[in-house]
Amino acid sequence: MQSSEGNTKILVVEDEEDIQKVLCAFLEFAGFEVRGVSNGQKAIRVIPEFSPHLIVLDLMMQPIDGWEVLDWLRVNQVSPPPPVLVLTALTNIADQMHGFEEGAIEYLTKPTQPSKIVERIRSLLSLSVEQRIQLRHQRINEQRMVVDRLNAPQPDEFVY
Repeated sequence: MQSSEGNTKILVVEDEEDIQKVLCAFLEFAGFEVRGVSNGQKAIRVIPEFSPHLIVLDLMMQPIDGWEVLDWLRVNQVSPPPPVLVLTALTNIADQMHGFEEGAIEYLTKPTQPSKIVERIRSLLSLSVEQRIQLRHQRINEQRMVVDRLNAPQPDEFVY
């Protein structure tokens, strides 16, 4: 749990330069120490030395995408593990569920107002590690329930 935003480091991994600049500016204005990188390869290089308290991660990037960064974080067991807020254009329920299963604690779709992202970051940073784990499991269960409802036959459907 972070007590002062001035000491809190946020890594923004976003390949769209305009989005990265706006998001970094909003986060800096909110008092966070921010570093922005344009792809997963740079993120993997920066994470060990920058030691972010939270990562804002796009999923669709080249040469290394956000999925690979999530995998790298899990395999390398960064300690303490930074919470990951996924910010992506992928709106599919299966992608959202996969993001939570891969370690993301929050999943927001673009476009999202920067002020909402700052609000979510503050909320996530206020949680203990145990609360973050519990939240991630809750998100996975919520997504599974949505998938189950979508796959269930509807009362007005013919079942063959």
